[in-house]
Amino acid sequence: MAGLRLGPLLRYTDGSSATVWVEASRPCTAEVRCADGAGGTARTFQIAGHHYALIPVTGLTAGTTTTYEVLLDGTRVWPLPDSPFPPSAIHAPGPDGGLRVAFGSCRWAAPPAGGHDPVGPDALDALAIRLAADPEGERPHVLLLLGDQVYADETSDSTQRWLAARRDLKDPPGSGVADYEEYTHLYYESWLDARIRWLLSTVPSCMIFDDHDVIDDWNTSAAWLADMRATDWWRERLLSGLMSYWVHQHLGNLSPDELAADPVYEAVRAVPDGTDVLRTFAARADADPTTARWSYRRDFGRVRLVMVDSRAARVLDEGRRAMLAPAEDAWLREQVLGSPGSYDHLLVGTSLPWLLPHLVHDAEGWNAALCRGERGARWARLGEKVRRGADLEHWSAFPESFAGLADLIAEAGSGRDAPATVCVLSGDVHHAYVAEPSWPGRGLDARVVQLVCSPVHNSVPLSIRLAFRVGWNAVARTIGRCLARHGRLSRPPIRWRKTGGPWFGNQLMTLTLRGRSARLRLEQARAREGAGPHLTALLDSELAP
Repeated sequence: MAGLRLGPLLRYTDGSSATVWVEASRPCTAEVRCADGAGGTARTFQIAGHHYALIPVTGLTAGTTTTYEVLLDGTRVWPLPDSPFPPSAIHAPGPDGGLRVAFGSCRWAAPPAGGHDPVGPDALDALAIRLAADPEGERPHVLLLLGDQVYADETSDSTQRWLAARRDLKDPPGSGVADYEEYTHLYYESWLDARIRWLLSTVPSCMIFDDHDVIDDWNTSAAWLADMRATDWWRERLLSGLMSYWVHQHLGNLSPDELAADPVYEAVRAVPDGTDVLRTFAARADADPTTARWSYRRDFGRVRLVMVDSRAARVLDEGRRAMLAPAEDAWLREQVLGSPGSYDHLLVGTSLPWLLPHLVHDAEGWNAALCRGERGARWARLGEKVRRGADLEHWSAFPESFAGLADLIAEAGSGRDAPATVCVLSGDVHHAYVAEPSWPGRGLDARVVQLVCSPVHNSVPLSIRLAFRVGWNAVARTIGRCLARHGRLSRPPIRWRKTGGPWFGNQLMTLTLRGRSARLRLEQARAREGAGPHLTALLDSELAP
């Protein structure tokens, strides 16, 4: 009999359909059966000895909620027997309802129940506790996970013990994961947590990778990539990382129509074992990033989300360095500008913040100038060392891409068809803040904000606390301008200021969008004696009336 190894994860939802992701213990037919009669089935596909299904659910009624169960070969496997949680449900959004979007990034798997947690309470655990205690209460309509869903290079003690039973950790890549099977262990560790498992079964999710989903500072520079490719373990790590991401995260980001048109998904399902098909796809994506698109667009009524791949789509050659390859940049412009007036709010999801403290921004631009040879070969060598050591690889380390995104946002936020808000949603930097740009000599019709929320569950090094506390002040700006002059940098096309934060801790942000109004709430996870973590509001403010 087939068993449920992982999931279910509720992924795509709209007013009439949804997708539910599962991993089974053997080949089988997976079924979702809803209380209102909606449902669907899918045959599992096989990757590296694992069996997965993405089940299309049809027949939903917009504006309603229905509970569901999962069956494998006709036997119910979800809800789990004696589950303490409410039944998992699919909430089909209505055309006129508001939208609540919760988002954050950077989640180490929480330790087992009762174990010591060195980084404090998990914000997703706290969200699950709140939703389970009040199933009819306010809940996110979608959860955006903005990178570092798993940590391939910073594994837990329990995972390291598991790895040591497979291979000698003295050999590279040491305590980091090496292959597809080891990646699957990371997802088990993270998504089999009882609260997280239930939460992901009942709140739809959209995901995008960041560096730790593969390795810290992934695709920092051409020199970095050349060094990695010279090792004897990197290729397997990368291909396995892309394959596992495609299976566990990417597929669920796509709509049923996009899945039906996806040639890789079709090919994987057409053969008894899709491992070679998927590995070939991953190898092609590694050799030529333009052959794969990890970015995607989702429309939630009058809210548009454009999730941007700011890792694998980069151009790393120092002479034409860009955060997005030309084809990817053209795709982004089309999603943002292609249907004017069709949305009231634009959400641009990018794992890496666009707007950073001014000192950090100028330091990254200065470093990029040194690395491309602005001050000669000796400075370029120093610049590469500094870039890797200080993680100088955000949007500001790609000055033309930074300016290009500023121009795109200005174009989207101007004119009769402009949305009420343009929100850039990011994580990565292990704290939260709000920043607002302005365009000298130009007024926009939309309110534009950079919203950063991180981590969901991780540590906050002292260096980050210091850099992001002082990086906004006047002295830091003066230092930054000196660096910019040394790097012969032109002034950025926009100005910006911090209007909230920094806040440090495990946290989530939630945008509530209704019509052309928008509210922002920031909540932090706090421990409670004997009751599990809870979320405490640190900020609740209006972005658009």
